[in-house]
Formats: sequence, structure tokens, C-alpha cells
Amino acid sequence: MRNVLVAALASLIVSLLGTPFAIRLFRARGYGQLIRDDGPTSHQTKRGTPTMGGTVIIFATLVGYLIAHMVFFRGVTASGLLVLGLMTGLGLVGFLDDFIKIRKQRSLGLTATAKFGGQALVAIAFGILATRFSNDRHLSPVSTHLSFVRDYGLDFGVVLFVVWAYIMIAATSNGVNLTDGLDGLATGASTMVLGAYVVIAFWKFGNSCAVVTSENCYNVRDPLDIAIIAAAAMGACFGFLWWNASPARIFMGDTGSLALGGLLAGIAMTTRTELLLIVLGGLFVVETISVILQVAAFRGFRRRLFNMAPVHHHFELAGWNENTVIVRFWIIAGLAVAFGLGVFYAEFLSQGSR
Repeated sequence: MRNVLVAALASLIVSLLGTPFAIRLFRARGYGQLIRDDGPTSHQTKRGTPTMGGTVIIFATLVGYLIAHMVFFRGVTASGLLVLGLMTGLGLVGFLDDFIKIRKQRSLGLTATAKFGGQALVAIAFGILATRFSNDRHLSPVSTHLSFVRDYGLDFGVVLFVVWAYIMIAATSNGVNLTDGLDGLATGASTMVLGAYVVIAFWKFGNSCAVVTSENCYNVRDPLDIAIIAAAAMGACFGFLWWNASPARIFMGDTGSLALGGLLAGIAMTTRTELLLIVLGGLFVVETISVILQVAAFRGFRRRLFNMAPVHHHFELAGWNENTVIVRFWIIAGLAVAFGLGVFYAEFLSQGSR
């Protein structure tokens, strides 16, 4: 447990103290946020706010992870390196997207083809590599079985699992990206989900089939290392949120939102909780569905279901204050996380009662 706490504390300090440095650096270089002309008019005041703050979250997470291992002389694991690689790879895709927006002074960066292509390249590489590196218990970082709280009967096989991994990673990274439209909204929601995964991964470590023989033990390759990563990312998000909360002095940009989304998907796959992520990340699901419904309604019936999508903009245009929208959506995110943790623990109890 101490290495989990050290990872969280180290990343929190790096993020909390490093973000002001990033704000000054990005402002000096003119790396300011561009605002959509068709968005809420109140957002025009945010034009020029430094962006690409996700670089701080990624850096702080990596530093927190490394410090936790150095302090306790603990070796890194295949699962941990793959999840961190997934986060960093998608962060790089987001960084290119943000940089092009700034360089060309437009609200759109990479083309849709290039952006999805970059996500696909990183996701497929993760999916292929994560099915390898089996340990002495014949456990690889991920399982090709579909999972909810643990693996179940449906086995995709390696090829279909890689496709499934791409779908999960693309959906989650874009879901966080869509949620990142208000000051601190995506950062706060991501912090809650990461906190849940600290609990889940550490619980699976304490109840691993490698150390206990009960019927409700978990077959996960490196649960403690995943808990350390989740804790480091949670600390990084907490530190960044200090500066990203309304009124934000810096935005995470696609650099941060794609990285965090990929991180959550990677953690879900390596902890064998793929479908549970849909519950824990309920806010991201709502935001994504609102965009899908808006596009489908407009293309099919030439009508809009919402004033604007994603749905947080709908409530802004309906007259809600931005802070009101943020806090209420944080409540939704918190309720989804609490419900997901309840489902996780209820399944554990039900397995033990058999």
C-alpha cells in the first residue's frame, strides 16, 4: 500500500508545482486555446488560455510511477509498461492535434482520418503486445476473454481481441475528449474513475489467486502495478485540477484527454473489468451518446435533439451557469463511480457465498 501512496503523492507534487511552469512556458510561446465560433459565446473569453496541459499529467504520472518503484526497489512489469505506453502514445497523437491547431490557428487539428489512424496504430500495438509476456502462472497482461468484473466465458481469440481493444481505446479516449469542454469537467471526472481503479486494482492484488485459494480470487497478472499507475494518474489529475478548475488557467487539450481515455481503457483491460468501465465512466458514456444522437437526428430528420452537443453545452445554452453544469456533471460522475464500485463489491460477495 505504501508504494501506491508514494506514487499518488509524488505525482500530485509534480503536477501541482509543474503546472504553473507549463502555464508560463506555453503562454510565452503562444500556445493558446482556440475556441469554436459556433460554441457558447461565454467561451470566447477563454480564447488564448494555454493548452496542451495534458503533457503535465502524462509527465507527472510517469514520474510518480518511477519514484514509487525506486523508493521500494520494485521492478516494473509488462502490464505497467504497456499501460503507460498506451497513455503516452495517445498523448502524442493528441499533442500533434493540439500543435496543428495552434500552428494553423484553427479549431480543428488533425484530420479525422489522421486522428483515428493514430489512435488505431497505438491501440493495435497495445492489443497485440498485451496478449504476450505471460508470467509463470501463464497470465498475460490482458485476457482475450470478455470481462465485466472478471473474465467470463466469451473468448475473442487474439485477432478479435485486438479489434475489441481498438474499439475500447478509441471509444474511451474520444469519450473523455468530448467531455473536456468545460473548465475541470473531464479532469475531475477522470480523477474519480482513477480513484475507483486504485481501489479495484489493489483489491484484486489482495485477493489474487496467487496468494489466496478462495473461489472469488482474481486472475490478474500485475494488479499492484496497475494500482500504482492509477494512483499516480489520480494524483497528477488532482494537481492539474488545482489550475484547471474554473476559471481555468490552463486546459489539458487533446494531449490530456486522449491520454487519460487511453489510460482508463488500458487499466480496464489489464484489471479484467472492461465492461465495468462503462458503468464507472458513466459520464463519458452520456456525453458520447449525446453526440451520436445529435448527429443521427440531424442526418435522419434534419432536427436537433439538443441545443448543442456534447450535452454539457446544451445546458449552458439553456441558461445554466458554467460552474453549475460542472458541479452537477461531477455529481453524475461520482454517482456512476459509486454504483460501479458497489457492483464490483457485490459480485465479490456473491462469488464468496457460493
